[in-house]
Amino acid sequence: MTLSEEARDRLADLVELQPTKNSELQDRWGLESGSEVHQYLENELKEYYYRDENSYIRATTEANDLVDVEPGVVADEEDDVPSVVRVPKLQKQVFDVVPAPDERSASVVAVLHSLRDEFDIDPEVDDVRSALQSLKRKGVVDVVYRTVPTFKLTVARDEITVEESG
Repeated sequence: MTLSEEARDRLADLVELQPTKNSELQDRWGLESGSEVHQYLENELKEYYYRDENSYIRATTEANDLVDVEPGVVADEEDDVPSVVRVPKLQKQVFDVVPAPDERSASVVAVLHSLRDEFDIDPEVDDVRSALQSLKRKGVVDVVYRTVPTFKLTVARDEITVEESG
């Protein structure tokens, strides 16, 4: 199957963002809905993606080999905490401020305040929540349920390399 330039670019996004979900691809691709993402995946990239046991979208080995992009998560073994994670800038900043494993977990709003203090940025609360959920899917952030969901790192910062993706 020969891919168009757009399909190859979108496949590279999928490889980079995996494990991902429709809404992340929708944002990256500028589409109107998650169903448009699903339609595109089925029509253009069906051979190159699958959904894991948690329904997250992942690239096949063939897809990884086809595009010149590093996978979003590199783990030594299946279900292991990743050794390398490649994420967009906001996710990298969130990773930098979310509490360590031995610290008290922080709410989305607390992480937002930390981002403001540390980086002098003011992202939307939903963007911070989305970044935390994406880091959770990648296995580097845990959720602790208290009155509201709170977050902290899975392992110490120095055990994971977090790189900002393009």
